Amino acid sequence: MGFVEALRHAIIYKGSNEFSKPELIGIIVLKLGLMDYSEAKNLIEEAIKRGIIEQKGEKLVIREDALKEQEESEDVFGEMIDYIAKNLGWSHLEVLEDLEKFSERYGNLDKKIVAYLYGLDKGIDMSKFKNKLEV
Repeated sequence: MGFVEALRHAIIYKGSNEFSKPELIGIIVLKLGLMDYSEAKNLIEEAIKRGIIEQKGEKLVIREDALKEQEESEDVFGEMIDYIAKNLGWSHLEVLEDLEKFSERYGNLDKKIVAYLYGLDKGIDMSKFKNKLEV
């Protein structure tokens, strides 16, 4: 389940883009069954860091414009993470955590390129993504 997809499903489920943190986690984990508690918690923290979720007091507001931008960027990135996770037999969270450590050596390189290099580093054939990268 992709980052953007989980948030999009939560908005559709509730019919609103405003949540309390426990409510958003509950919808993603219990109501929709999209991920476990720690994955949902990490997803929310990451979305706040990226500016996709704004924290207004106790309320979390999912910025749908930022979600759409992220969605377009994540299509290829999410596909790559799925592919890498499947090839390694890891969860998406494990891949993303390891990818974050791996990306430290590349600075501000685009995340899709870093994911591509990460896959190659892990011995995975990433050739199907070569034409989808913008260099």
